[in-house]
Formats: sequence, C-alpha cells, structure tokens
Amino acid sequence: MAKLFGQFRFLAGALALALLVAMALPAGAQRNPDGSVNPTAQSVKEQQLLNALGTGGAISGRVSIPDQKSANLIHPAGRDWREFHEVTLRWIGAIAILGMLVILMAFYLIRGQVKLESGLSGRRIVRFNGFERFVHWMTATCFIILALSGLNITFGKLLLPPLIGEPAFATYAQYAKYSHNYLSFPFTIGVFCIFLMWIAGNIPNKVDVEWLKEGGGIVGDKHPPAHRFNAGQKMIYWIVVIGGGAVAASGYLLMFPFYATNIAGMQWHP
Repeated sequence: MAKLFGQFRFLAGALALALLVAMALPAGAQRNPDGSVNPTAQSVKEQQLLNALGTGGAISGRVSIPDQKSANLIHPAGRDWREFHEVTLRWIGAIAILGMLVILMAFYLIRGQVKLESGLSGRRIVRFNGFERFVHWMTATCFIILALSGLNITFGKLLLPPLIGEPAFATYAQYAKYSHNYLSFPFTIGVFCIFLMWIAGNIPNKVDVEWLKEGGGIVGDKHPPAHRFNAGQKMIYWIVVIGGGAVAASGYLLMFPFYATNIAGMQWHP
C-alpha cells in the first residue's frame, strides 16, 4: 500500500510540474528578448498590441530567415511617414506648384514680354559647343520625365484613377517607376558634367552684385553687364548642381536600400 501511494504521489508531482511548464511557456512567449511584444505568441491579446503601439514601440515577431528586418510587422515611424506623404506632402506640393504658377502668371501680366530693344542683329555667336548642348538637353529631358514620374508618386493615386481608370493607372505607374529608376543614371551623369563644364564661369563676383541691384534688366529698363553667365544663371547652376546631386543621392538610397542607411534615413528622400 505504501509503495502504491508513493507511485501515485510521484505521478501527481510530475503532472503538476508539466502543467506549470505548459502555463509558463505561452507567458514567456509574449515578449521578445529585447522586450518588444511577440505577436505570434498564443497568449498575446489585442490590447497588448495596442498598448505597444500607443507607447511608440514597434510590433515585432520572430523569423527564421537571415533578414531579421522582416520580423518588424508594424512600426509607428512608418505610419507617421505615410501620413506625411499622403496628407501633408500633398498640401505642400500643391501649394508650391500652384503658387509658383500664379506668381509667374502675375509677373507676366504686370511686366509683359521682355523684348530686345533693337531687335535681332542677324549675327550668331556660338556660346556652347555640341557636347555642352547634348549634356544640357539630356539632363533637361531626364529632369522633366523624372519630375512627372515623381509627381505621380505623390499625386497620381489621388488624381489619375478617376480620369483614366485603375487598370490604366496601374500600367502607367509601373512604367513611370521604371523610367524614374533608369533615367536617374543619365540625369546624375548630366549633373556631374554640368558641374565640371561650367563651374569656372559660375563663381560669384562683383559684377553679379550690380546685376542683382538692377534686377537683371527684367525689373526696369536697364541692361546691366554680366560675364558669360549672369547672376540669375549662376543661381540656377548651383540649384541644379546642389539640389540635383542631393536628390540623386537620396534616391539611390531608396533604389539600394539598407546598404548605407536604415529606414529612418531613407525617409529623408526629397
């Protein structure tokens, strides 16, 4: 009898130990080693996920593949970026584009067309050789296509489907993406060539100060002197070189993600 009672006590203890282990495993699976909530755990409740998001944390699981970034299911920074891109950026872009069109139209209506005082002389002087003209038009053409395909990312989904239908928009968006990616290379080469070709003539000097004081001849009737490039052209040159270079560099961070920066860095693309 004593032997039977001892066997029963051993079995009861084993069952109790197994029950404690079974109850502890789901509770331990609620959180990853880094403290984040594990959404794949059986005991994770919806409120835990909502609480994690409310505190600014990310919802991450566990994966067996080498790319550990795929374990990140939801990240508040991604939601904030999407909100900025789909709401705030649209307003900023629309105001900037429409505002500039209004300014140009108002200037044209007030100032009118700026004509040559004595008309054309009939003489032609070659200011730029064939290679310079080729680089200029290659860069300008790529810029126009890149601008239109880039605007499609911000405004296309909102404006085009009601006009051309969703299937046509999907096809256009796909080709716009291809053109945006591949034309970035000749655009970058063009910006680099422009920087090398014309940097000597685009260093600011005292003549530029006088040109700006006279409004470049656009404001008023005077014709201020200038060297090969006037102050306005020099400003455009540096905007193209610095702005184009920055946009190209940040764009390549998106084309080749995680090579030089993380998700937060890629969200700084202009």
